[in-house]
Amino acid sequence: MYSHPHSHTGARIKRLRLERHLTQRALADLSGVPYSTLTKTEQGVIAASPHVIACVARALRVEVGTVTGQPYVDELRADELDVLILPIREALDVYDLGPDPEITPRPWPLLRADAYKLLLGVRAGEVKQAASQVAGLIQEVTTAAHLTGSTDGWQTLASTYRTAYDVAAKLGYGDLAAIALSRMDWAAVNASDALIGGMYRYMRALTYLRSGQYRTGDRLIARGLSVLEQADAGREREAVTGQLHLGAAVLAGRAKDAARAEGHLAEAERIAGRTGEAVDVHRLSFGPTNVAVHRVSVLAELDEYDRAARTGRAVTLPQDWPASRKSHHYTDLARAQMWTGDLDASFQNLLRARKAAPQQAKYHPTVRETYAGLESAKRRLPDTFLSYGNWLGF
Repeated sequence: MYSHPHSHTGARIKRLRLERHLTQRALADLSGVPYSTLTKTEQGVIAASPHVIACVARALRVEVGTVTGQPYVDELRADELDVLILPIREALDVYDLGPDPEITPRPWPLLRADAYKLLLGVRAGEVKQAASQVAGLIQEVTTAAHLTGSTDGWQTLASTYRTAYDVAAKLGYGDLAAIALSRMDWAAVNASDALIGGMYRYMRALTYLRSGQYRTGDRLIARGLSVLEQADAGREREAVTGQLHLGAAVLAGRAKDAARAEGHLAEAERIAGRTGEAVDVHRLSFGPTNVAVHRVSVLAELDEYDRAARTGRAVTLPQDWPASRKSHHYTDLARAQMWTGDLDASFQNLLRARKAAPQQAKYHPTVRETYAGLESAKRRLPDTFLSYGNWLGF
C-alpha cells in the first residue's frame, strides 16, 4: 500500500483498541464484529464497512468520526473550507437572542430566494459555496423571523438551518450537524409546520444510523410518521412519508433485518407509484428513482453485494437528477463492486462519484474506504488511480 501507513481506518481502530487495552478478540466480542473481519480490517486487508465502523465506535465509546478520521482537517485546510466552519457555528448559536439591532434584513422574497438557492447548491454538490454563504444568511433570516414572527419567516429560517446541517454533515462535523438539526426543529415548531417536523426526524434518524443506534433511529422514524399525520393530505405529505420509509429501510438494512428493510422499501415503492418523481418536493428527491437507489444501498448494508451490484447497474438516473444524489449512488455501487472483486468497475464508479459532485465525494468516508479497499487488493489498476488517491489526500 502506498498510502500513509497509519492513516487508514483499520489502523485507527487498532490504535484506539490498544489505548483501551483490549485484545482483538475482546473488541470483536464487545462490538459483535466477527474476529476475522476485525483482524483483516485492522491490517488494511479489507475496507471497513459503515456497519463495522459504527459497531466498533460504540464498543470503544468514541464518536464515529474518531474512527473514520473525520473531519479530514488537512484536506479541509488545503481546500480553505476549515475557515468556514466557525462562522456557521456562531450563526447557529444566536437563534434565541431576538433580532440583531445591527442587521437590517432584506425583503422576504429575496431571503426566500437565497435560502432556496443554497439548498439547490448543496444538491448540486457545491458544498463550499453553500458553506461560505449560509452563516450570513442564517443571521439575516434569524433577525427577520424574530421581527415578523410569520410562518413563512420561520419556514425560511428552517431552510437555512437545513443547509447548515447538510454542509456540516458532508464535511464531517457531526456535532455541528446535530446543532443545526436542533435549530431546524425549533424553527419548525415556531412555524407549526408538520412537514418540516417530519423531515427533521428523518434527518435526525440518519445521524443515529451513522452511529449504529438503530433502535433510536427507528423510534425517530416512527415519531416522524406520527407528526406527518398532522400535515395536510396531499403529494407533499406523501413524498416526505415515503422518504421516511426509505430512511427506515436503510436503518433496517444496516441492522441486518432484511424482512423489515424490504417492508419499508415496498411501502416507499407504493407511495412513489402515486407521487411519481417528486424531486422538488422539499428537495428530498423522492420518487421511483430514489426508491431504486435506496434498494441498492439496503442490499449493500445487508452484505448482499452481488445483488447490490446487479441492481445498481440496472438503475437509470434521470439527466436532471441532483448531482449530490447521483454521486451518492455511484459511491454505493462502487462499494458493492469492490466487495465482489469487480475492481475496474468499482473505480469507474468512484470516478463518476467525483465527476458528479467532487466536493461531496472528496469528504465522503465511503469513497475513502472503497478506495482503500481497491488499493489493498494489490491488483493492476489504471494510472489515474494514484492521482485519485492524491486528490483524496492519501
